[in-house]
Amino acid sequence: MSQEYEIEFKNVLTKKQYEQLLEEFNIEPHQIHRQVNHYFDTKEWHLKKLSSALRIRQQNQKIVCTLKEQRDEHIHLETTDVLTEQQRDEMLAGKGFAAPSVKERLIQLQVPIEELRLFGTLTTDRVEVPYQDGILVFDHSFYLHCDDYEVEYETKDSSLGREQFLSFLKERNINIQTADKKIARFMKAFQERKGEQ
Repeated sequence: MSQEYEIEFKNVLTKKQYEQLLEEFNIEPHQIHRQVNHYFDTKEWHLKKLSSALRIRQQNQKIVCTLKEQRDEHIHLETTDVLTEQQRDEMLAGKGFAAPSVKERLIQLQVPIEELRLFGTLTTDRVEVPYQDGILVFDHSFYLHCDDYEVEYETKDSSLGREQFLSFLKERNINIQTADKKIARFMKAFQERKGEQ
């Protein structure tokens, strides 16, 4: 189990801006890693109401279950457990909850674990590159009927990180357009699709 604070800044990109950044940073195809995110909540949206998100993420052979709790606009507390493939499959099928640290935190938050259900999957092609005092992340995500692009800047210092990220955007003439969290974008598309049915 690990528990840590994540400080990140996110901005929407166009497809062209995304491709320009891959070119600027000389990104080779082997540097793009696919990750699959499976999102959970209850029918009453307990986690959404707490500004939290629960996911199982698989990247390469690593599978983790993470609970993200918003602490500030750009700061989240993450509680994470590593899972086996069998544990992942059982959780996706709604047969048990094999992430002990996440489970303990959910109980503290009074989230009814037995009511948690998988409600969707989002796939991201991700690139991570060191930049100044943090890590730049270029993401191309696809889900439901959507695909989108964003840049993230992960840092250990909120105020310095904000300055560095805004400078990064300004130098490249990228309009400041804060990106919603992936789960929020997924939820918006999910609700829109439900409305169309």
